[in-house]
Amino acid sequence: MQELAQNGSAFVNVDNVSKRFGSTVALDSVSFSIDAGEIVGLIGPNGAGKSTLLKAMMGLLKFSGDLSVFGQNPMSNRADLLTKMSYIADVASLPGWMTVRELLNFVSDTHPKFELKRAIELLKDTPIKMNSLIESLSKGMKTRLHLSVILAVNTDFLVLDEPTLGLDVLVRRDFQDRLVEDYFNQQRSILITTHQIDEIESILTRVLFISDGRITLDINKSDLKTKYCKLLTQGNVVFSDPDTQPIYQRQLPEHTELIFEGVDREKLAEYGEVVTPSLEDLFVATNS
Repeated sequence: MQELAQNGSAFVNVDNVSKRFGSTVALDSVSFSIDAGEIVGLIGPNGAGKSTLLKAMMGLLKFSGDLSVFGQNPMSNRADLLTKMSYIADVASLPGWMTVRELLNFVSDTHPKFELKRAIELLKDTPIKMNSLIESLSKGMKTRLHLSVILAVNTDFLVLDEPTLGLDVLVRRDFQDRLVEDYFNQQRSILITTHQIDEIESILTRVLFISDGRITLDINKSDLKTKYCKLLTQGNVVFSDPDTQPIYQRQLPEHTELIFEGVDREKLAEYGEVVTPSLEDLFVATNS
């Protein structure tokens, strides 16, 4: 696994993957790859194909096209892949009848790459006690416990499905900080699926937009500022130059927002304030 990261091979390769459920197209010719050292957001509304794609990556359903994780077919090598990657569908879903100590011992006995000492270290400065029943913990403490368990599993690829759903802002920020500080580095990568873009935008290095089973945008966060811009202006502005046309326009009570792709910011500055659009802005603009 470390060799894969060092020689530049992608952790995940998805090539022309499609999936139908009867007449419903869940995935439509999806292609992308994930390399070492990335935090990738797979962003789309409910029903866009996110869960179907994750199930294909986990070897839980058949599909057409080519898909490999660490160079292996997930359908035929699922047991081995699950020792190399971690997948969490709900960071607060834990057996309430167990104590914290029982949970850690259970995971230690069942997962070959779980480091018990690491989990205990991660919980040391938290209010979570080893003899506490999990069901007695608050949602925030359950999230912190679950994250500590995951961070103590020594794998290179972490997949999180809607991890911040329903968490308050303080717990969400702590969750994000620990992901970056305790898991992410140049040899590890994270894939996060969500339909709540603003909750993970700050920690992403790359964005995949998915809508109606198709990838509509694949871009590094560092490229957003150079490729897209948003103009905040008063009143209506009409651009005669065909190369200076917005891809999206929104009228608000106090100003108008226009989003542009590949347009020089200096050309727009005379009409108002020019800023970088948020991922939510961009998702709406590229999927309208």
